[in-house]
Amino acid sequence: MNKRLSPAAVVALKEALGKLYWYKSDLRSFLSHCIRDTSILGTIDWNAYKVQIASDLIDRLVDTGDRGLPMLTRLCQEVCEVTNFKHLERLEGGEEKAKRAKEACEQLRSLFQTHARVEDEEELARQRQQRESERLARSGAVRQKLGGIRDRYMGFVVAEDTQARGYELERIMYDVFELFDLDPKASFKVIGEQIDGAFSLEGTDYLFEAKWQKARCGASDLDSFSAKVQRKLDNTLGVFLTINGCSEDGLTAHQRGRASILVMDGAHLMAVLEERIDFTSLLIRLRRHASQTGDIYLPIHRILQS
Repeated sequence: MNKRLSPAAVVALKEALGKLYWYKSDLRSFLSHCIRDTSILGTIDWNAYKVQIASDLIDRLVDTGDRGLPMLTRLCQEVCEVTNFKHLERLEGGEEKAKRAKEACEQLRSLFQTHARVEDEEELARQRQQRESERLARSGAVRQKLGGIRDRYMGFVVAEDTQARGYELERIMYDVFELFDLDPKASFKVIGEQIDGAFSLEGTDYLFEAKWQKARCGASDLDSFSAKVQRKLDNTLGVFLTINGCSEDGLTAHQRGRASILVMDGAHLMAVLEERIDFTSLLIRLRRHASQTGDIYLPIHRILQS
């Protein structure tokens, strides 16, 4: 499904339409060429000021939701393609009119190109997730191995030996990384630092740390792991798996700075073990969300719904 235009892009589209033509007859001709839906155009008061005409039309299209989105997109594309403003330059004070129209169109173009790029990235991610899910469904050996890992994990959910449970979680995640061809490295120490593991994906190295404790992890846990990651090369990220989740305060405090880690919880892990999403697609989705928003945590239900 197409992503909605941002509020800033909607405002920029109104601004550009209001400045693109001096005469209302030219504006009406342009809009009629872009939008063929008479039920939309028929509601517009063409005797109003141009700014009002543009605002009313865009508001109508936004209000129609999915039905109006293709028309909004077409309108943005047509306005962005306008590079010749001689029709304004010929008017009295035309140089200033053309300058204002050009600036408004450039502003819209910048916002719309960002929108299109995000759309493309999300579509590519969706296609990849679908391909990986289909491949997983066809791979009997992978599914059998994943089932065995799931059984081991469920066996330790009720275990009382928390230390043994933590060590087993490290081994379980090593097997998950190996299953999805992520070149895993087992637990190791670097000058006094304990790292639960590491793996690689698409040229990026990831350090991994797992917590399986009763209380939710807080800011100090996240800060400690983030510091380990930031002491490595720039092309290094971290994955922090906390089975019982992180506190809201901890996440909020940590996200004030530059994100260098991604946070997963037990729900993310179960989604992988239950074959609802493959681990590679999950990691890519979390990484893209963090790069776009700065949020290091995205609940699994939001990922699966999208």
